[in-house]
Amino acid sequence: MASLKVPEIAPSPIQDSERIRKAFHGLGTDEKELILVLGHRNSKQLKEIRETYQQLYNESLIDRLQSELSGDFRNAIILWTQDPAERDAKLANAGLKDKRKGIKHLQILVEIACASNPNHLVAVRKAYCSLFHCSLEEDIVASVSQPLRKLLLGLVSSYRYDKVTVNLEVAKWESTKLYEAINTKKLDDDHIIWILSTRNIFQLRETFASYKHLYGNTLDQGIKNCGKGDMESLLNVVVWCIDSPERHFAKVVRDSIIGLGTDEDSLNRGIVTRAEIDLLKVRFEYANIYKSSLDDDVIGDTSGEYKDFLITLLGIGPKGL
Repeated sequence: MASLKVPEIAPSPIQDSERIRKAFHGLGTDEKELILVLGHRNSKQLKEIRETYQQLYNESLIDRLQSELSGDFRNAIILWTQDPAERDAKLANAGLKDKRKGIKHLQILVEIACASNPNHLVAVRKAYCSLFHCSLEEDIVASVSQPLRKLLLGLVSSYRYDKVTVNLEVAKWESTKLYEAINTKKLDDDHIIWILSTRNIFQLRETFASYKHLYGNTLDQGIKNCGKGDMESLLNVVVWCIDSPERHFAKVVRDSIIGLGTDEDSLNRGIVTRAEIDLLKVRFEYANIYKSSLDDDVIGDTSGEYKDFLITLLGIGPKGL
């Protein structure tokens, strides 16, 4: 359930490129025109626009946006306009270079592995190699210590079956294995890593349901009961991204706007990366959990063209042509 609104009959890539080029000329950049065009095109259309713009004007659209714009608006619209696999590869690389304590900067890796389809994960890994001349796995080994390294390597190295297939007996057996590992606080147990890394999403959701039925509480609550360390926190991000990605991204957005100041990087990630996937579900989950409107909270915490662009991706901005 995407929030992105695309015209039923969109202009051609040539027409869009000409409009974008015109927005760059004159006295200052016409940011509103850029939002009307780029904020109402899907990833396939944006790819065609990038290629056509390059052919027509012999320059990169992304590079031109970089030079013409500034601040949070520039970061958000470039994040949106990029190829999704390259975008996520860059986000993953930035997360791995982040030396802050905690696991917040590593969430993007879990999101790519657990809240995206398997083909996208493969595309991100290919893009990562092309952009950074090494594999995503190599950089995880170089940047992340155990036991987080073991978990992340398992997640990004897998290719899950993406069709609906569920075995109830397997779900029951594997929920028992999860319980045994959690009960002994062995969160880096091979069974946990293997189950969460390889099973298809539908099988895992059945396993999580079986865990709750057999042991009386949810898997994420069982993990929380083990402590408040980084492994517990990252494992729960994995569980949420598998079981209810919309709930996870509702939390990403909420955490980005509460407190002093706005975490624009997280806000961008929560909205930009989900606008074409499930942002309507994220909006609903946000209201259900926090008893507040995601739209209103974003509007109240942002301003200017940055706000206008985000609400466009939320599907409540000006109608594109």
